[in-house]
Amino acid sequence: MMKRSKRERLLQQQLENQPPRRRFLRLGLAAVGATILSACDRLSANSKFVGALESAQNLSRAAQKLVTGRVAMAQEFTPADIRASFRSNGTIMPNSEQYDAMLKNNFADWKLEVAGLVEKPMQFSLAELRQLPSRTQITRHDCVEGWSAIGKWKGVPLHHILALVKPLPEAQYVLFRCADPMDEEDDDAGQQAKKEVKDSTYYESIDMDDAYHPQTILAYDLNDTALPVRNGAPLRVRVERQLGYKHAKYLMKIELVKDFEHIRGGKGGYWEDEGYDWYAGI
Repeated sequence: MMKRSKRERLLQQQLENQPPRRRFLRLGLAAVGATILSACDRLSANSKFVGALESAQNLSRAAQKLVTGRVAMAQEFTPADIRASFRSNGTIMPNSEQYDAMLKNNFADWKLEVAGLVEKPMQFSLAELRQLPSRTQITRHDCVEGWSAIGKWKGVPLHHILALVKPLPEAQYVLFRCADPMDEEDDDAGQQAKKEVKDSTYYESIDMDDAYHPQTILAYDLNDTALPVRNGAPLRVRVERQLGYKHAKYLMKIELVKDFEHIRGGKGGYWEDEGYDWYAGI
């Protein structure tokens, strides 16, 4: 049996854990593509063919909006449904000297920078964020690995932040830059020059529809306590209508952008650059 590439394994894992309606759309396109692929593997090098396959993501996203609507709310639960210990995945402690220093100071010097295509770039301390209007919601976190957990989140709705910084008309996406390095080379303070060439810290993005959704919040509390380190302290994104890898942890900066063309791998997120879907609606 031919060994599958890392990209193929990631895509297969994601497909297996997608909701039925998204899986149906993808399998439909795959059924058509399978006939073509059996004739000639070289089609994988054809940009038009690859573009057609990638368009399945846009089809899935369009179908999601058609079925649920722009402002459809994710299901919310009762306190009785909350899991006592909310599971963590991915990074549980950023291997970063910068993050370690902030943690030791209880994030007193940490500030969230909001910049990019905005009229008024701003910075917010954790104390300032806690003074802004907040939202509390009990929701289910669905991971692409197949598990889920229900937790109570409190934080600032992202639309309040956007109202303060005033996005420019050309802003199409909200990019989240994080503190957790994903490659070992970023962990060594002596590799600063290399960091400037290759940034491998976690990052994610959403469109303006999700940015203005009432359940999209910048969470600083989990289950009535300050956000634990393993769950993303001091601040993480909650995008309740999408899978867990979109919920970026250890937030450092929010940047409004027109597109992703010149940002890292050009796909809009760390895992997206490795083959995951950019839109991970549930």
